Amino acid sequence: MDHRVSVIIPTYNRAQLLAEALNSVTSQTYKDFELIVVDDGSSDNTKEVVKNFNGEIKYLYQKNQGVSAARNLGIREAKGEFLSFLDSDDMLERKKLEKQIDFFDKNKEAKVCYTDEIWVRNGKRVNQMKKHAKYSGDIFEKSLPLCIISASSITIKKDVLTRVGLFDESLIVCEDYDLWLRISNEYPVYFIPEKLIIKRGGHKDQLSKKYWGMDRFRIKVLEKLLLEGGLDPSKKDATFKELEKKCEIFSKGCFKRGKIEEGEKYAAIPLKYKVSILGFEDSRVQEIK
Repeated sequence: MDHRVSVIIPTYNRAQLLAEALNSVTSQTYKDFELIVVDDGSSDNTKEVVKNFNGEIKYLYQKNQGVSAARNLGIREAKGEFLSFLDSDDMLERKKLEKQIDFFDKNKEAKVCYTDEIWVRNGKRVNQMKKHAKYSGDIFEKSLPLCIISASSITIKKDVLTRVGLFDESLIVCEDYDLWLRISNEYPVYFIPEKLIIKRGGHKDQLSKKYWGMDRFRIKVLEKLLLEGGLDPSKKDATFKELEKKCEIFSKGCFKRGKIEEGEKYAAIPLKYKVSILGFEDSRVQEIK
């Protein structure tokens, strides 16, 4: 029998943390779910942790291809009407799925919702900054500066991804930033103001720690949005302004560190879009066409 919700956990060499993540799913008050673990080529005892866990789990293994490919494999195998993601270093509060499915049942037009979160860094609870404020409804422009949705907090109707596509496997980080922008361009994204996940950080294998200059990847995402079209004039303008801001800040950082060529590259990126976005030529645009 198919379940209503598919919970997808991508994981890579996090056997110790994974057991706690699994337990947080199987302890949910809402029970109509399937649990899918996608092992992205782990070399530790991840498989044994899953095999010995007291609960029904669909275990999928792939050679290491990154978190986007792992989530996408889980999505393709999922049977549920709804998809819920959980990073293997995070945990769900016991009523997380119950609260979200209840929201969908009471709001039939809704297709996407996410929740507030508890942040733990190196074992200590920390407060979120103002820039991480959450919004509900048309959140596209609010989502441009940085990723305000944690993957572990979102539950989404699977048919949404049929329309907007899956995670972009070419992005080694900021793949969630990319997908949430594509979704929020098409659909309202509703916020449940309850702390229903525990987001744990500070460990060395976090992707945000592994790769410097995260705005490099956000710039790539913003460029992709502009090139692929599908934005109305207001969203297109807001996307361009955010791209311009990020390129200016990032290029200045490059110049400060003596990375002149890279700085010039990022300083020039917004010029490519001046004609189509703002409708006028710039002498510098001709030079980079």
